[in-house]
Amino acid sequence: MLRSHTNGQLRIDDLGKEVTLSGWVQKTRDLGGMTFVDLRDRYGITQLAFNMDVDASLCEEARKLGREFVIQVRGKVIERSSKNPGMPTGEIEIDVDSLQVLNSSKTPPFTIEDQTDGGDELRMQYRYLDLRRNQPRKNLELRHKMSLEVRNYLDSANFLEVETPYLIKSTPEGARDFVVPSRMNPGEFYALPQSPQTFKQLLMVSGYDRYYQIVRCFRDEDLRADRQPEFTQIDCEMAFVEQEDVLRTFEGLIKHLFETVKGVGFDGDFPRITYDEAMEKYGSDKPDIRFGMEFNEMNQWAQNKGFRVFDDAEVVLGIVAPGCAEYSRKQLDKLTDWVKRPQIGAKGLVYVKCNEDGTFKSNVDKFFDQNELALWAKETHAEKGDLILVLSGQVDATRKQLNELRLHMGTALGLRNPEIFKPLWVVDFPLLEWDDETERFHAMHHPFTS
Repeated sequence: MLRSHTNGQLRIDDLGKEVTLSGWVQKTRDLGGMTFVDLRDRYGITQLAFNMDVDASLCEEARKLGREFVIQVRGKVIERSSKNPGMPTGEIEIDVDSLQVLNSSKTPPFTIEDQTDGGDELRMQYRYLDLRRNQPRKNLELRHKMSLEVRNYLDSANFLEVETPYLIKSTPEGARDFVVPSRMNPGEFYALPQSPQTFKQLLMVSGYDRYYQIVRCFRDEDLRADRQPEFTQIDCEMAFVEQEDVLRTFEGLIKHLFETVKGVGFDGDFPRITYDEAMEKYGSDKPDIRFGMEFNEMNQWAQNKGFRVFDDAEVVLGIVAPGCAEYSRKQLDKLTDWVKRPQIGAKGLVYVKCNEDGTFKSNVDKFFDQNELALWAKETHAEKGDLILVLSGQVDATRKQLNELRLHMGTALGLRNPEIFKPLWVVDFPLLEWDDETERFHAMHHPFTS
């Protein structure tokens, strides 16, 4: 072994031990009589100490080390004179008596730090360097731990893990297949599976009533933020069950993963809402319920008042942004420009400020008097100091636009804490959805996997 310990392992209890460490040079500090080197591996960082008065030639060697050099050192664990409470190994350092360069390195194109100076494109070009950073390492460790806990939970529930083939016959599913030419059969092709659907159905009729697989799937689709050509899914199938059995089984899985991986527990059952309710309240089939700002349909109070934007619309929808009545004209103009971006697609934004003195200020107050705006505030449950934001148009498009605005305001107001989790089930999805582009109905979700 080229090391006796990792760089995140040694503590104050290890004082006096002779150790061998290996790893990458994070940084060096030349202080004249002393040179310090931070040695890194995936377990942590240990400080190495070189003293000119003790071994000048060794200290000179240490000063020649560059970032990301791979080295091996031997030495004794000693107590640091200047401790670093922010590091697990911050109470000790290694008094080095032997140094060997295992591999030198060119200067990296970006710093291997949590806050790196490398952009996304550069880091992807040098992915092997980017993976040395803490955040990618933590992501891989999280994925590894989740895979272990998925297997532990499903095994305890009598699921059987079965690997299914990757080279299969093409079957009609929701996207285009990736194809692989067959060497043995010229002119013919295998397809890479979009899901193991056919095989798990075979397992069910063969009597394997509980199957799972952490499986790679391939779909030849355009890239989106939440869609990639290849991805991993927890694929399961159950026989002799009803909807309630499926929901409870996988609610249990989700709770198990949060508890074992994140240390987060949930009280009681996850809330359930129907698809229709989710769309009416949030404009999304995967709503963020960590904060309010539910939709208010305002047709009854906003239409037939001479404001054609509202009068000609299928629906008028509003949300209440708490405590935002103090928004300046500049802030409101910026918000209007945001919803008019092509990614959102709204034609404009109507606002009503609910002032602390009980009056109302709106960009449409030439069409709506104070009494009418007061009715808006009453019906949307807006309080003094709140801001009502309103969009109108075709139902599906307006819901989608207001959902984006709701999430944007939730983020801006600090209401979407990434350490708070509120799972829910959305049930009773429609089977089919009309697509204007292709002028036909298509499945809202895969009928076998939704």
